[in-house]
Amino acid sequence: MRKFVKMLLAAALAASFAAGLSGCSVSREDKDKVRDLEFQVAAQGELPQELSKLIAQKVSQPFKLTYTDSQNLYIAVGYGAQPTGGYSISVKELYLTENSIILQTELMGPEKGEDPGTEQSFPYIVLRTELLEEPVVFQ
Repeated sequence: MRKFVKMLLAAALAASFAAGLSGCSVSREDKDKVRDLEFQVAAQGELPQELSKLIAQKVSQPFKLTYTDSQNLYIAVGYGAQPTGGYSISVKELYLTENSIILQTELMGPEKGEDPGTEQSFPYIVLRTELLEEPVVFQ
């Protein structure tokens, strides 16, 4: 009887392990790039008023948000309060997969030799791209 229970447990573990592996492969396929997305960095004056208000409310803390109007998708990423000025944000990747939009950004600090000042800054970036329905995955 014990041998039967051990075999049953082994079979259950093998089945759950195989199911876990197949789940991983599906996730990897979801992230396969369909195409890169073209975008523009939207200046403060180019943003819809409602989006500007949302950013103003969130800028002191890190944030990630999306906003759409009738023509564009706006993707905003903020890094919250930084101790000085001189920070910039680099867009590493923005691409479409079968089920989502992938965005990877990076906060870069003041360059050596640059005078960043002494006041806090609140770096953020807003990207404007084509209007798409897929959810955005921030990395």
